[in-house]
Amino acid sequence: MNARVSRFGLRGPRHAGHTVASEHLGALALPVGDDGVVIGSDTEGRPQIIGFHRPTPYDVLLIGGLWTAQVLALRAAGTGARVAVETGRAQAWTTLARAAGAGLECVSLHEVGRVPPTGATVGSPVVVVRDCGMRPPRGRVVSSAWQSVLTLLPYLSPVAPRLMRSSALVGIQRVSPEEAAQIGRILNLSRAEVDTLPTLADGVTLWVAGREHHWVMTSATDAESGLLGAARRMD
Repeated sequence: MNARVSRFGLRGPRHAGHTVASEHLGALALPVGDDGVVIGSDTEGRPQIIGFHRPTPYDVLLIGGLWTAQVLALRAAGTGARVAVETGRAQAWTTLARAAGAGLECVSLHEVGRVPPTGATVGSPVVVVRDCGMRPPRGRVVSSAWQSVLTLLPYLSPVAPRLMRSSALVGIQRVSPEEAAQIGRILNLSRAEVDTLPTLADGVTLWVAGREHHWVMTSATDAESGLLGAARRMD
């Protein structure tokens, strides 16, 4: 049985296949097969995945809330990645960093502009999360082989058009009608998509990768809810 899953582009590292008896399929909580971070389900309930671990540079932009960025960081750490968070609000990330990895230091916090070289490899991939406000400076550490960069913008800002054009994947959560119109022009969204963006519920994101557009609902696990609370657009 094959799970129909969107990977938003190239696949990550591949592993040997697994088999499971058909009577045990109902016990599976996640899709079997392709590597990546499960970010939620689409409008038809199919799991959606971002493959952060790649042999080529990969940049992701999220115009949305801290909650979603933190869920992605936790799930990336859960796939075995080291997560380096560049942030000007370390207090918002401290609890997550301590809880991730069951005591292992898989999530590290760094001041803006102070992320050291990470030494990312195929066996030790890295996801850099840039939570640097409305005008993030150009990062010292950029995307490279086995090191992806996720940039969080709380709202549209003067640097957003450049980041949208340079990112392989863009996620948009609830924005104002004016912001939706500008985003629609840059990303070539349909009128229906532009009209829907200002009405999105917390936890819903429109993910855009070229011509691939997916509405995705991110639902927290019990452990994530206990750590991060309920889904929210504002912090």
